[in-house]
Amino acid sequence: MRNSYRKYSSIPASIFLMLAGMYAAHAQMSEKAFRTEYRIDSLRSNRLFVEIDNLNFFRNVESPTVVVPGYTLPGFRLQAKAAYYASPHIRLEGGAHSIWFWGAERYPAFSYSALSRWSDGRASHVVHAYPLLRAQVALSRQVNIVLGSLYGGASHQLVEPLYNPELNLTADPETGMQLLYDTRWLHFDTWINWETFIYTNDPKQEAFTFGLSALFRCNRPESAIHVYFPLQVLARHLGGQIDTTGLPVRTALNGSAGIGMDWNVRGRTLKKIHLALDVPGYYQHAGNLWPLKRGYGIYASAAADISDFRVKAAYWECRNFISMYGNPLFGAPSMSVQDAYFVRPRTYSLGGEYVRTFAPGYTLGIDFDFHLRPSSLMHDPSAGVSPVPAKTCYSFGVYLRLNPSFLIKSF
Repeated sequence: MRNSYRKYSSIPASIFLMLAGMYAAHAQMSEKAFRTEYRIDSLRSNRLFVEIDNLNFFRNVESPTVVVPGYTLPGFRLQAKAAYYASPHIRLEGGAHSIWFWGAERYPAFSYSALSRWSDGRASHVVHAYPLLRAQVALSRQVNIVLGSLYGGASHQLVEPLYNPELNLTADPETGMQLLYDTRWLHFDTWINWETFIYTNDPKQEAFTFGLSALFRCNRPESAIHVYFPLQVLARHLGGQIDTTGLPVRTALNGSAGIGMDWNVRGRTLKKIHLALDVPGYYQHAGNLWPLKRGYGIYASAAADISDFRVKAAYWECRNFISMYGNPLFGAPSMSVQDAYFVRPRTYSLGGEYVRTFAPGYTLGIDFDFHLRPSSLMHDPSAGVSPVPAKTCYSFGVYLRLNPSFLIKSF
């Protein structure tokens, strides 16, 4: 086992730390295919639009069961809404969000965030649909307040160990309250996603997630060398004083701090190189949601934009780290063995992306990722500590986003 480990970890971690990684704020796929613009267009004042947001996808994950069971997601996400721009500073939106999977005969009846692990027996046999209601006011050019459906997912610009990009396909819209603040030197996003509301004597606990994502810029993003510092926090709470579950309050936290650099090469072929280093953390403040109390990880990667392509490499190492919404590959727990976890797992990743925007709102994306998990130890409460040989995982996906807007009436 030791020889196998040395074989797959012969490249020193220091090299990967020097090459550091791309921060999600500059991730090509998330930025162009998944993110939604939140600034109010003042030129649309006193107009009513019908807007369609359709994301078609085919994603396949091949992975050894002991790490993460493999699965395939074929389908599309569809949002249809009316958007009224009451003034240059106010936008009101109402409609529906739905998700469809080819061949599916039933869907979860309530919110979910990871279809590959969904096991809730409550179901709707037609389609999974969710209301979409948003009220937004721009107090100034810097400050936006959002109530109702939030600008979530990729718009939060979270690093992958904290937020799995796959949730841009499968997760329900985040709902609650959001504050967005933008200046030349700072992007600040804080929100509360209220996932489960309860009444008196409700047989379930209330659930919500608090998030904060800040990006401190040392200079302008268009500078030849752009340096920035990301700071991110997620806190998930399960509790309430009026339910009948008898369960204790349970709270877990994720956080991440890092440093990054963009080198704007601006060549005919090579456009940009992204470098960064992030240190995510985990802490279980109350309850027993997870078998581990606290942990941390080191996430380093490098990416280069070559025309419409991106080539990327990454290195990940953690100790007792658990991510509430991140990619399961970036966590210590096994997704198939109850309460089992890996002892200081490491992951080497290589990947590529192709993203092409044909017109505003019309984007095609293709990605491929290969992951190597060197040999490690797994702690199983029922079987003790046992060696796990090196494993490989890979995933690929094709995404087509169509986001047309139709003017209905000018007032």
